[in-house]
Amino acid sequence: MNSTGIDGQETAITLHQQTIQTLWQAAVRAGFPAAIWRLPNRTEKELIMDTSGTVGTVGLDLEELPMGFAVSPFLNPDGEHTIFLRADLYWRFDEDGNVVEEQSKVPSDHPALRRFSEELTTPKSKKPSAVRVVESSALDQDRFEEGVGRAIRRIEREEFRKVVLSRTKTVRFAEPPEIPALFNRLCNAYPNAFVSAVYLPDRNQVWMGASPERLVSVDAQGIFRTVALAGTQSAYDSEGKPKRPSEALWSQKEIEEQALVCRYIIGCFKKIRLREYVEEGPRTVVAGNLMHLRTDYSVDTQAVNFPQLGTVMLRLLHPTSAVCGMPREAAQSFILEQEPHQREFYSGFLGPINIRRSQGTESHLFVNLRCLKLEGQEATLYAGAGLTEDSVPAREWRETELKCDTLLDVIREKS
Repeated sequence: MNSTGIDGQETAITLHQQTIQTLWQAAVRAGFPAAIWRLPNRTEKELIMDTSGTVGTVGLDLEELPMGFAVSPFLNPDGEHTIFLRADLYWRFDEDGNVVEEQSKVPSDHPALRRFSEELTTPKSKKPSAVRVVESSALDQDRFEEGVGRAIRRIEREEFRKVVLSRTKTVRFAEPPEIPALFNRLCNAYPNAFVSAVYLPDRNQVWMGASPERLVSVDAQGIFRTVALAGTQSAYDSEGKPKRPSEALWSQKEIEEQALVCRYIIGCFKKIRLREYVEEGPRTVVAGNLMHLRTDYSVDTQAVNFPQLGTVMLRLLHPTSAVCGMPREAAQSFILEQEPHQREFYSGFLGPINIRRSQGTESHLFVNLRCLKLEGQEATLYAGAGLTEDSVPAREWRETELKCDTLLDVIREKS
């Protein structure tokens, strides 16, 4: 790659001409952890590979980590169990799929780089894999709604004010799907979301999704950002026509749910005695087939002389009330008691760390929502519903169905 390519300029040109698909497939065949992503409202796509063949956990310190990609589980006390993929190899692609930037941090004669180059072959196009969605049973719905009922009773007893209860849905493919093809379809379907796919060979898993929720970001100018996102309704009316965001009607339950998330973020600012923040919203935003209430918060870290704000707020925020509840400890205890599945990386966070730009480095971490875990030919979809004392069990089930449809609509597409 550039001057660090294998066997001189000829190999560098070969690598430069590769596509996301060929690079991803080579990484999987070589057993290299890899991540591809596209930031919200951008057209460029980025890809990194960790040539170590394995990934370790780190304490997440945004100011100290090298360039790479972080993946955190839902349960991550003090951020110490964050998986980190080093950006040993990096590519950036324009909207037409052409390489516009590439970087390598490994020597040109490194065995891992040679191994990777040997795996680069032109992929054969194949027909989309047949998909079978394992439909939820009446028993699944009953169990979820019973859990919602128990949560409401606990809220009424003032054990907590809000809790997020999640469920899963299973999809089976006739053969392992092409991840880059699904990734590109997600990018096309959800331009306002953070779209990503992460290959973790140690677990034999691929996690991919289209998250609408920014957790923490710090751009090259030192601007810190986070959002409060809650409240959910379909983006389409009863006739299947798109609703106008300005005409969306929100119930008291949804308004209060979103306000709880806002108060949680402001409470974190107060803990660190930060008053110089900008608050914008709430407003209605469209995220694929859904609408949400959103409030944006930003801080100029240079103006307040707080370069560590991203790391500090990350540790205070995760897991947010939007994926856990309030108070956090009581809500988390209820989740672990009630949910029959392990969340793993669902409702954790993920994103690129210290990516070099012309003006500096930037980091973007998003809550891992609207996501799936792929293991071979079976995918597990995750969806949650924020519960308050005004929740209605049947409506909360319907909300999780709508959230699963974010990915199902794309999975079912015919290429």
